[in-house]
Amino acid sequence: MKKLITLVLLLAMTTALAACGANGGGDKKLADDKIVVGASNVPHAEILEQAVPLMKKKGIDLEIKKFQDYVLPNKALANKEIDANYFQHIPYLESQMKENKNYKFENAGGIHIEPIGVYSKKYKSLKDLPKGATIIMSNSVADHGRMLSLLEKEGLIKLKKGKGYNAQIKDVAENPKNLKFKADVEAGLLPKAYQNGEGDAVLINTNYAIDAGLNPQKDSIALEGADSPFVNIIAVRKGDKDTKTVKTLVQVLHSKEIQDFIKKKYKGAVVPVNK
Repeated sequence: MKKLITLVLLLAMTTALAACGANGGGDKKLADDKIVVGASNVPHAEILEQAVPLMKKKGIDLEIKKFQDYVLPNKALANKEIDANYFQHIPYLESQMKENKNYKFENAGGIHIEPIGVYSKKYKSLKDLPKGATIIMSNSVADHGRMLSLLEKEGLIKLKKGKGYNAQIKDVAENPKNLKFKADVEAGLLPKAYQNGEGDAVLINTNYAIDAGLNPQKDSIALEGADSPFVNIIAVRKGDKDTKTVKTLVQVLHSKEIQDFIKKKYKGAVVPVNK
């Protein structure tokens, strides 16, 4: 009787462990005929929607899972709820892996650049900003160097030597207009801050600007150049970069059809890359 009970317990433990592995606890391999990609609504999900029929022709079903923020897509990737995500640039990915030791991700390929823009309800030019003006920025520290570099390029501030894209607000060395920086707003709420007339100028990520009905080319008073190194990428779990589905996805997103769609749809607010 004891042997029978022991056998039943062992079988139960084996079943439980197998189930755990099936739910993301083990080495889950990607399927050859389907891939689930987490993405921000705009422009990432819109671009992926154009890739669905192209992937289908290659025998792969592309399923898109939309996210509204910058935190959940990486959590979902780490928990194996999705196979890849498409919403972030490389500096953000690196900062997230540094903060979360369980994030074992890699860059499968760069797809596009979204130039950050400066918006203002009160002023038509950055030169018109008064002394003591309040600049509203995202609370994402990974974006601060990029935003500050744009302001430096426009001649409003100077950063400490060697900081550049790695700069934080404390690294502002010269601030002739004594600009005040407010960096406690979630990226997705920046358009609302602009629409409400908060601050004197608001720096907004292009995807959120477009999602809110803004046209970065027309509505911004300053726009980051296309030479920005902040390329938006397809991120995957370590070891999945060279799988059939991931390689096919990146190839499709680098195709002429997709790059032409990006150019026509976003008119320079989103710039395709092929690297």
